[in-house]
Amino acid sequence: MVTSRSSEIAWNVSMSLRTDALSAQRSVPSSLYVVDFSGWKRPVVRQCFPEARLSFVRSVADVPEGETALVWGLREDNQDVRRAVRLLRVEDGFLRSVGLGVDLIRPLSWVVDGRGMHYNAMQLSDIEHILSVQPFDAPILERAARLRERIAATGLTKYNVGAAAWKRPHGAGRVILAPGQVESDASLAFGAPGVKTNLGLLRAVRAANPEAYVVYKPHPDVVAGLRAKGVGEDEASRWCDEVVTDAAMGDLLSSVDEVHTLTSLAGFEALLRGKAVTCYGQPFYSGWSLTRDMIPVPRRKRCLQIDELVAGALILYPHYMSRVTGALISPEQALDELLDWRAHAGHSVPWWRSVFRMVLRRVVGVR
Repeated sequence: MVTSRSSEIAWNVSMSLRTDALSAQRSVPSSLYVVDFSGWKRPVVRQCFPEARLSFVRSVADVPEGETALVWGLREDNQDVRRAVRLLRVEDGFLRSVGLGVDLIRPLSWVVDGRGMHYNAMQLSDIEHILSVQPFDAPILERAARLRERIAATGLTKYNVGAAAWKRPHGAGRVILAPGQVESDASLAFGAPGVKTNLGLLRAVRAANPEAYVVYKPHPDVVAGLRAKGVGEDEASRWCDEVVTDAAMGDLLSSVDEVHTLTSLAGFEALLRGKAVTCYGQPFYSGWSLTRDMIPVPRRKRCLQIDELVAGALILYPHYMSRVTGALISPEQALDELLDWRAHAGHSVPWWRSVFRMVLRRVVGVR
């Protein structure tokens, strides 16, 4: 019997769905020493690495030679880590949750990187390696296209917060979104060699686009009062036409023409929706001929199509973890869970979340 093209694609996608969780585990050693993870993240570690034997320790110095240390982000980056200890780094994934990480809401995805971290443009990371050398065949590209189209159609983003409706101003010509970031974050320290502040971004955008309608959206962590405002960020309205705080990022992206950013994931989310993106920093999605880059990354020489970027960033790089079963799942299944989660979460911040944020501010502080 001759297999039709559609049946072949369906079979390949089905096989990919079943093997996502397994392939995500291939580079994970059987034993992991988890370094200084907060208590609320420890169940997520167990969920993300179900096959590994886990030992929770306070520092890399507690990790025996020849073993692998699991660290959060770029911690230990400047430490004198023994060469005999391998570092494996984790961070929140690009489709994370309905709600903010600073609210201690458990993530639906993590990225795991054995070379560096996706926001550190100073060195090679696993995602940059994937995007540089990975051959992308027709089945994975068709799968990536369906993911991209579904994300855009449903308005999903990393955090899926925001309730206020935003309408494009009547008669506005070119509308540019400049997303704010938390200025103390490592993504700016390691991925923005030029402009590093939100106000600096707005000034640069206004100088280069004097006739555009510029919308500034502060970072949701800052709006929630759990991370500090940027330097001079209260003056943002001097350099833009409108400051929008509570609009859902997915809705906002669908209404603007361009996104100009330092390193914000909003630039990647804009690419998924076919928007023009200008990068003043060096995020993982820049340098592949899909963005206008003010500071190019010389290492990145490959020209990618959008679905090759999506395949690398949303299929091959992250680990997805079910909130329902606790098992590792595919990105398609993660989208299903995110949509169901969002549908049941409602739009407004519940009263107890506001109280919880007050407690967090007292205990953790605002950085």
